[in-house]
Amino acid sequence: MGVSENSTGLILAVTSSVFIGASFILKKKGLKRASVHGTRAGGGGYTYLLEPLWWAGMVTMIIGEVANFVAYIYAPAVMVTPLGALSIIVSAVLAHFLLKEQLQKMGILGCISCIVGSVVIVIHAPQEQTPNSVQEIWDLATQPAFLVYVVATISVVLALILHFEPRYGQTNMLVYLGICSLVGSLTVVSIKAIGIAIKLTLEGINQITYPQTWFFLTVAIICVITQLNYLNKALDTFNAAIVSPVYYVMFTTLTIIASAIMFKDWSGQNANSIASEVCGFITILSGTIILHATRDQEQSNMQGTLKWYIGEDSVKGLEDEHLIFIHGSEYVEH
Repeated sequence: MGVSENSTGLILAVTSSVFIGASFILKKKGLKRASVHGTRAGGGGYTYLLEPLWWAGMVTMIIGEVANFVAYIYAPAVMVTPLGALSIIVSAVLAHFLLKEQLQKMGILGCISCIVGSVVIVIHAPQEQTPNSVQEIWDLATQPAFLVYVVATISVVLALILHFEPRYGQTNMLVYLGICSLVGSLTVVSIKAIGIAIKLTLEGINQITYPQTWFFLTVAIICVITQLNYLNKALDTFNAAIVSPVYYVMFTTLTIIASAIMFKDWSGQNANSIASEVCGFITILSGTIILHATRDQEQSNMQGTLKWYIGEDSVKGLEDEHLIFIHGSEYVEH
């Protein structure tokens, strides 16, 4: 692969991160506007579908994802994937200036820890073996180890949706982001199968007639819709500057795990790579804890200030009259 192709891949990867990072903010602003005129996404509403800003965020995200996909054609994954962390920085900077969401110094440290940990894991992750047909992917997807992962993933997702979301969805962002990330790891596998089917079909080897192709397409559609639904709820309920890095970390980690199980990339790894991945996980865990501690402290301080000045009962009354909109850790006067 020539230098020019690597440069093209690098430009596409950076462009992808800018668009994806901006999409978080555009969708968040759209969700904020929609919540004024109807039920919030965090409360089960879908009025954001009528909000142009939200759709602008969706288009921006799609452009970013397409650029990211094409980047893998020109540059190796070991270079493209870590650059996805740039979207976190873009999102945090835009949230600071456009949404007035302040990220404290410890929160910044948490973001950096998450990014560093993710990059370490991706760099030292095993190389992926590219299948040559949809049938080959189907064989990999139906092996016992990956079936166990799929069953475990679906079980945890159902538990999060049916049990944890009604109780903790509005107070713990890991519920929404856990659903997005777990489902996302299955989305990647399905999208990869579809991509290979399209590539082979264009090369003259028809994959459209295989039922596995349509099965993967169906799974991908269901997973993408589920991801979008719960990501919207997370963005509508919590600080975008925190949602973005935590979602990136969880999604990247679970995708690497799913890929390693399905494609058996873990076989043949040396001790140095394994040690590096463990260090990466520890760094990610530390960053996540710092982010949560920062958010909890900010929310506690803000709630304490409101209760001191106007009292808890008054806060409830103002909420009912829509004079104060309580949004995650933010309190915005209308």
